[in-house]
Amino acid sequence: MTKARLLRLSVVLVSVFMILLIIVYWDNVGTAHFYLHTSFSRPHSPGAIPGIAEGEDWEALPDVDEFLAKLLSSSVKQNSSISKKTEQPLIQGSSKPGASNLEENVRGYDWSTRDARASLDQEKLQVERQRTLREFCANSSFTFPTKERSFDDIPNYELNHLIVDDRHGIIYCYVPKVACTNWKRVMIVLSESLLDQGVPYRDPLDIPREHVHNTSTHLTFNKFWRRYGKFSRHLMKIKLKKYTKFLFVRDPFVRLISAFRSKFELENEEFYRRFAIPMLKLYSNHTNLPTSVSEAFGAGLKVSFSDFIQYLLDPRTEKMAPFNEHWRQVYRLCHPCQIDYDFIGKLETLDEDAAHLLQLLKVDRLLRFPPSYRNRTASSWEDDWFAKIPLAWRRQLYKLYEADFVLFGYPKPENLLKD
Repeated sequence: MTKARLLRLSVVLVSVFMILLIIVYWDNVGTAHFYLHTSFSRPHSPGAIPGIAEGEDWEALPDVDEFLAKLLSSSVKQNSSISKKTEQPLIQGSSKPGASNLEENVRGYDWSTRDARASLDQEKLQVERQRTLREFCANSSFTFPTKERSFDDIPNYELNHLIVDDRHGIIYCYVPKVACTNWKRVMIVLSESLLDQGVPYRDPLDIPREHVHNTSTHLTFNKFWRRYGKFSRHLMKIKLKKYTKFLFVRDPFVRLISAFRSKFELENEEFYRRFAIPMLKLYSNHTNLPTSVSEAFGAGLKVSFSDFIQYLLDPRTEKMAPFNEHWRQVYRLCHPCQIDYDFIGKLETLDEDAAHLLQLLKVDRLLRFPPSYRNRTASSWEDDWFAKIPLAWRRQLYKLYEADFVLFGYPKPENLLKD
């Protein structure tokens, strides 16, 4: 009898220790704010537990998921009230970009107002975008690399574009060159992940660019492994099931033009050393190139758009390293066939989509999305940019980015692919 009691006692103590350990881990990233209050969340009864769909039996969940979900249920009401107390109505911040934000000052913003009633029928638009995506993900005749793998097969390092806001139950997959700087600013304001003199930022445009793109500023899925170990995938799946997931995309060819303009037509030391020097050597036969971008620009040595396209099509490129995120395909950044996104925005309709999304997330009283650039790269520029690119290269480039065109409903650029 004594041995049996000792055994039971040891089991209880070990269980309590494990629970405390997980709670400590959980609190490290504020995941206790697991209660969701976005319009996309499925309604559940007061006794229901976040992470479990209504009507779903406990037995249907894996043991670890069940344990974690039960663990969260005790703090749902408490954290819900905390979230409501900390959220305050929008305070009008600066009406123009700060002087330190050089890029924004140079580009300029479109501050014109728009009548929300005259915007597109957003609900129907979202239904159509999601239908297109899901149909082609399910279409076995349409294939592209990584399409058939499961979420569990995605390596952690490929999940670094999924930013999590536990305070509001939001997951944003950022795509470079698709307004991601300002969407990251919005996520910082919502998650309160960055302070200014001890106070969370309230106006997205007050956040300096250098902080926006600092990886330590955001909680992303690829950081879960270091924090939660073997529980990380279970936590990701719970969040993916209950949180609102969104991304923004743009015409793939126009995105490439935008990436080229910002990284190779402006002086960028990092991109000059990492990419421009190899391109100039391989495709323009230059040798003894300057070591700094300012010297190269002064000597008239710049990567041409043709050099850039050759680099993308060169099979040696990806053998050395995966595409840089600024020109990596969206399906490789955001895994749209493995993650069921609730909202698909497009840069072409950014103002309407952003306003509608903030309303759906019920955070439109807390902030507004920063106004769009006046000189945004236009689709009409494609003909000019690709005029000197050989037809064979254009066709190869389309095949390289075809999945992004098809999945997100962008028409095939026939005018660029025909004689």
